[in-house]
Amino acid sequence: MKLHILLAGMLIAPALPATAQVAVPHLYVEQDTCVEINEVVVTGLTGTTKMKYSPTPITVVNKATLHGQPSTNIIDALSRQPGMSQVTTGSGISKPVIRGLGYNRVVVVNDGIRQEGQQWGDEHGIEIDGETVNSVEILKGPASLRYGSDAMAGVIIFHDAPMLSEDGIRNSLSTEYQTNNGLFDYSAMTQGRQGNIFWNARWTQRMAHAYQNKYDGYVYGSQFREQAATGHVGLLHSLGQARLHLSYFNSLPSIIEGERDPFTGDFEMADGFTNIKSYHHAMPYQRINHYKAVIDNTLAIGEGSMKMTLAYQQNHRKEFEESPDEAGLYLQLNTVNYDIHYHVPVFSSWQLVTGIAGMYQHSDNKGDEYLIPDYGLFDVGLFATVSKSFRKWTLSGGLRADYRHIHSHGLYDQGRLRFTDFTRNLTGYTGSAGIIYNITPRMNFRANLSRGFRAPNISELGSNGIHEGTARYEIGNSQLKSEYSTQIDLGVDYSSYIISVQLALFANQIDNFIFAATYEPSSNAYLPASNIYRTYKYTQGDARLYGGEISVDMHPVKNLHFDNSFSFVNARQLHQPEASRWLPLTPAPRWNMDLRYEWPTFPLLSKNLSNTFLSAGMECNFRQNHFYAQDNTETATPSYTLFNAAIGTDILSKGQRVASVSIIGSNLTDRAYQHHLSRLKYTDWNPATGKTGIFNMGRNVAFKLIIYM
Repeated sequence: MKLHILLAGMLIAPALPATAQVAVPHLYVEQDTCVEINEVVVTGLTGTTKMKYSPTPITVVNKATLHGQPSTNIIDALSRQPGMSQVTTGSGISKPVIRGLGYNRVVVVNDGIRQEGQQWGDEHGIEIDGETVNSVEILKGPASLRYGSDAMAGVIIFHDAPMLSEDGIRNSLSTEYQTNNGLFDYSAMTQGRQGNIFWNARWTQRMAHAYQNKYDGYVYGSQFREQAATGHVGLLHSLGQARLHLSYFNSLPSIIEGERDPFTGDFEMADGFTNIKSYHHAMPYQRINHYKAVIDNTLAIGEGSMKMTLAYQQNHRKEFEESPDEAGLYLQLNTVNYDIHYHVPVFSSWQLVTGIAGMYQHSDNKGDEYLIPDYGLFDVGLFATVSKSFRKWTLSGGLRADYRHIHSHGLYDQGRLRFTDFTRNLTGYTGSAGIIYNITPRMNFRANLSRGFRAPNISELGSNGIHEGTARYEIGNSQLKSEYSTQIDLGVDYSSYIISVQLALFANQIDNFIFAATYEPSSNAYLPASNIYRTYKYTQGDARLYGGEISVDMHPVKNLHFDNSFSFVNARQLHQPEASRWLPLTPAPRWNMDLRYEWPTFPLLSKNLSNTFLSAGMECNFRQNHFYAQDNTETATPSYTLFNAAIGTDILSKGQRVASVSIIGSNLTDRAYQHHLSRLKYTDWNPATGKTGIFNMGRNVAFKLIIYM
């Protein structure tokens, strides 16, 4: 299979199989074997580099792999990758988890800047249109060196489609239908290039009614609607390129509360809502609007290049509990991001990347319900990384210093002090050092030692209110210290014409790990008399995580792929009693298997069909006995196995691809199961089945069509 990477001034990359894509200017690479996946260029921690020179584990997922999943959002599509999982609230809201850590411990980068939109909340998803994503890099492990606070577990980097390599216009129209929840979407895209000017624009709309499984029937409140508009325009010039990105994302997910009739077990629905399969939002629901503008410039300066990025994001998050027209909780978050870094070869083939990055934030409460205070935040980070390759060795590393200032505004509510006025100034010093040794041309050994940093977020510092997403009353702790992690990564990879093996192991020690524990408030604390939820307050301890991933991709015969991967993480709180021994929301061990056969040219129809494939897969989630049992916060989750299958092909006309069609089936045996990281696992008991909580989606078949024009 041939890989083509063609660049003309900046990062341009095509879709590659299973691993993909970013490249460097003025480079053309053409290889014929899967051995050359190590030649793929990634952004990594130490600047643009080939994957084989990265000491930290990186997974790169291409668009074909993303489209091969019957997912309901982009994080759902990534959650099957080794080391990845997701915290879910039904089918519409997913939060990424890397090696057992999520929320503000994972940074998401889109359009070249970190996505900011209330990541601390359980019911807050990622405001990104998955149709715009051409490939994804998943950096596993502390990435604070490059991305600052919050990148303790890792980073997910979304890349959009590369610009056209020659003048012209390309258009496409895609649509999808899923049988379980009636999900229907369409997305229209146009991109073009005329001389030194290039552009891209896309419109996407998606809607789904309630999903179903054999225990719960249709789950009230699991419907959602989304629409998104994205576009960019750019200019190539003698020194590099400049580009302006604009995007808008709107989402209306209903909120699943799981309240049932105590006799029949039927879901209690809002007055006037009678059609459980309606695409209209149910009560309660959210309305999220996310606006973003990004300007980036790349300039050639001397022997190196400088990249400058400036962005503005505005996130509106409204929750409608009592009235469908008047929001109770209404948060407005404004963020300005900046990133300037310079990449230059220095002496004796050493590569140096140095820069400054940070953000300014301001958040306001505009509703009459409160969970977090109004606040302002400013942070800045200075970093430098170096790397060098010689003979069979590659060395890399760097240092970073961060400063974060956060100020919480006080608030009196009904004559009582609800939020106190406080200021925190937090600093963090991080770094990493890694080595790679090429044992043979096909085998590499990797080792990396890194230090991560995370400042406590505003919810952990200052919350005081009912968090509907967790069904508990939360109280912050303004005296929390920053988290620090020390992680060691070890890995070996081997590639040949018939087999590729990747083994990645890690051990991570986190000091000052922040978590919420049950709490008895004092008599003079602000706590509404109407509060019916258990009260939690944020506190700290130490934690230790270890585990790893192994992936084996075999090609016993031409065009046949037999892929297996296994992921495991053990996450423990130190110096805690038995009930709180394990970290909350720790993914269960998982084994994924996929058998796939491809016909590059289909027999007898070679003029009409190409890239035809047939696949069958299995996802086995083992029993999770390691859970946070304090006050029955979590319970054990039994094992379950899901079976999937897919078929697809490209359709040709006069030798040109005009369409792609695929049919993808998931959970084909209609297994009723609960994912350990599903928040719906802890909703009401169902007297009709004798089971507690809501189960995940049952059998689902997705039909996908893309038309190229």
